[in-house]
Amino acid sequence: MTNTGLPKKERSLLETLEVDVRLLGMLVAFATIALVFTIWTGGTFISPRNIFNISVQTVPVAIMACGMVFVIVARHIDLSVGSLLAMCSAVMAMSQAYWLPSLFGLEYGSPVILVVTILLGLGLGTAMGALTGWLVGYQKIPSFIVTLGGLFVWRNVNWFTTNGQSVSLTDPNLLKFGGTEGVLGAPVSYGVGVVACALTVYAIMGARKNKVAHGFVVKPMWAEVVMAAIMVSVIMGFVTILSNYAIPASKLRRMFEARGQVVPEGFTAMHGLPISVLILIAVAVILTVVARKSRLGRYIFAMGGNPDATDLSGINTRMLTIKIFALMGFLCGLAALIAQARLQSHGNDIGMLEELRVIAAAVIGGTALAGGVGTIYGAVLGALIMQSLQSGMAMVGVDTPFQNIVVGIVLIVAVWVDIIYRKRMGLSK
Repeated sequence: MTNTGLPKKERSLLETLEVDVRLLGMLVAFATIALVFTIWTGGTFISPRNIFNISVQTVPVAIMACGMVFVIVARHIDLSVGSLLAMCSAVMAMSQAYWLPSLFGLEYGSPVILVVTILLGLGLGTAMGALTGWLVGYQKIPSFIVTLGGLFVWRNVNWFTTNGQSVSLTDPNLLKFGGTEGVLGAPVSYGVGVVACALTVYAIMGARKNKVAHGFVVKPMWAEVVMAAIMVSVIMGFVTILSNYAIPASKLRRMFEARGQVVPEGFTAMHGLPISVLILIAVAVILTVVARKSRLGRYIFAMGGNPDATDLSGINTRMLTIKIFALMGFLCGLAALIAQARLQSHGNDIGMLEELRVIAAAVIGGTALAGGVGTIYGAVLGALIMQSLQSGMAMVGVDTPFQNIVVGIVLIVAVWVDIIYRKRMGLSK
């Protein structure tokens, strides 16, 4: 081989670690938001209680944002997700409180009723999403029009379903999906954290081994160790913070009284990880695997990259469209379950304007509106950034209208930055 005499270009630290520049930018933005509000609130922003609240409040939007990634990647849009959430919530609330107890002759709070209620909500969301996909895929109606119509239709069918009344939900088993009523406690949370760390390290090293087996270039081992250490630190740091959020004494007293016991002198207990956050993590992991490893994921990204070529290659893009929107509807049903459990009721305004927050989370997370590009973890981080921003502004006394103004500006800036990034990387004209 001839030596050209040209000096070998040294790789930067970021290139060696193979860090996604856009992901790094989002992490810097999130860290900046946290730092500013921590200083502004005298440290209250990063208190275990506030971190816990931000986490559980982020879950419904983040779950739907995961599905919205697939929708936008496929060059569609779904403006009806907030109304779908409300419709699923209305049916689940009425089924649990009125319809199913009367039908089965069981008391409110029966586990059978709860299981059937959840299945009804998830099934209804999937069916409504599939209907949207059929109209878009087979009838060739633009998704913007179909979902804009769905926004009005399902929002008002929701109103008629409950006759405009709020439905109170008190089933303890249901409320476990909502946040403070459904937590693992500190010991179990640490155990889950350790398992998550082990799986993370295994995944990183497994990916490296797979690349080596196929002859691909891999990062230096020290770079793999650094990335694994960062991931483990984030996981255990999050678990530690939530495991230091104490359950109030009054709530402990009610919990012991419900079992006919008295709280022991000096007894304390911590919240730990909420069940709703674990559901979000499971959704994000599963959909990431679908996006990267499954045929469905490859087809979705192929369709978003070049719809005509995908259609000519023999892929049934019309059925694929139904699957995408059906998945979106399923996630709306899941988000409805968690939202009503956190609020402990169904109200007519549940999910109001959530469609805009969901789209904003996906776009802020790096999903390109032109299609073909997007990540699940980016959407979750986008939802977390938005919720942190709103929570911080609320803590310092910023009025709600101004909060929405700021979120709107952040959305515009995020799209602008994405356009600039894609141009510099040669990904668009």
